[in-house]
Amino acid sequence: MAGEDTQQVTCVDRDDSGLLDRFTAVRDLSLALAAPLSDADATVQSMPDASPAKWHLAHTTWFFETFILRDSVEGYRLHDDRWPFLFNSYYEAEGKRHARDRRGMVTRPTLDEVRAYRAHVDAALVAALPSLAPAARTLVELGCHHEEQHQELLVTDILHLFAENPLEPALWPAPRKVPVAMPGPMGWIEHRGGITEIGHDGDGFAFDCEAPRHRALLHPYALADRTVTNGEWAAFIDDGGYRDARHWLADGWAWVKAAGIEAPLYWERQDGHWTRFGLDGRRAIDPAAPVTHVSFFEADAYASWAGARLPTEAEWETVASAYDPSAGNYMDRAGPVEPRPAADGAPAFFGDVWEWTGSAYRPYPGFAAAEGAVGEYNGKFMSGQFILRGGSCATPPGHVRASYRNFFYPHQRWQFTGVRLAKDI
Repeated sequence: MAGEDTQQVTCVDRDDSGLLDRFTAVRDLSLALAAPLSDADATVQSMPDASPAKWHLAHTTWFFETFILRDSVEGYRLHDDRWPFLFNSYYEAEGKRHARDRRGMVTRPTLDEVRAYRAHVDAALVAALPSLAPAARTLVELGCHHEEQHQELLVTDILHLFAENPLEPALWPAPRKVPVAMPGPMGWIEHRGGITEIGHDGDGFAFDCEAPRHRALLHPYALADRTVTNGEWAAFIDDGGYRDARHWLADGWAWVKAAGIEAPLYWERQDGHWTRFGLDGRRAIDPAAPVTHVSFFEADAYASWAGARLPTEAEWETVASAYDPSAGNYMDRAGPVEPRPAADGAPAFFGDVWEWTGSAYRPYPGFAAAEGAVGEYNGKFMSGQFILRGGSCATPPGHVRASYRNFFYPHQRWQFTGVRLAKDI
């Protein structure tokens, strides 16, 4: 995801009704997520890593208009030939584009004009769908998954924006919840190691960076049966975790000192107690809920403090493949999203929070980027970032698999990112 488009499809749904239903559902959810926003809410950009909601709505529409309607539908005319410059994200093959860190200056078109743009493109694509060639249908499927990535970014970018507002408004007000009991101590799922296979197996949709499937060698290890909780993280803070250089990578320690980091993003101490800001406003932290909005640097430091380490992506996928992704806590409608409190019982590996791994985002053996502009979707970003696995409470349902690879830079933490520990045995 990486704060932008990130990947490429490898299969296509050939059933017109199925593809139409999927396209319609995806497009409707994006509008529903943005429905509570004013034009000002949808225009402002809170930091260079985030994009305005209006831009997300327009960019995902530009994707369908550019790579399907423009390229595959004879006689189609662009809704506005000035807008590709505004809503292209990073595709060099598509020419010049507006600077990413200046997207908040695009006060025109208005939010209503962007909604009209979406309606125009949607009507044209629905009309063209029955006659599209297989390659174009493949791109429709890609466009749906691409928009789901932006739905998650849309929600997390709004969260960051509202956190910058001194009033800390709630996007989706919700009743206050009674904290549940803390779970018991972490359990461990042991794996004896050996040769494993990871990567997508070719059955169903996948992004190109999930392939080729290949073998990896694992040494004996164990993964925690749940992620780290807010209560456990508070203990790390109380023990001086953010003040003890012993636990930090050099780059992480420099980041902590330069940015004055003392707690996860959106945490604030009020009247001697930790609170967090979320899409439902500011609340007391739930000690049993998974800690979230932590960077790779923080995750690695916590693991060091806890006498453990972060898992590799091969370790994570090998164990997680035995669990059902559909059981995760995802965002399936417009409304408050937050991680579920951890509970004793069956381990869970999907939803709630993205889990940092210790693996760099690099291509699998045999990876090759696609030809053309869509080949820029993913491969050129395989540098300087770390892999996350499992999806989050802001990920649309059905979007994640055991082989799914998300990635961000080590200092970034505005996504719902959390920590699962690993250790050698």
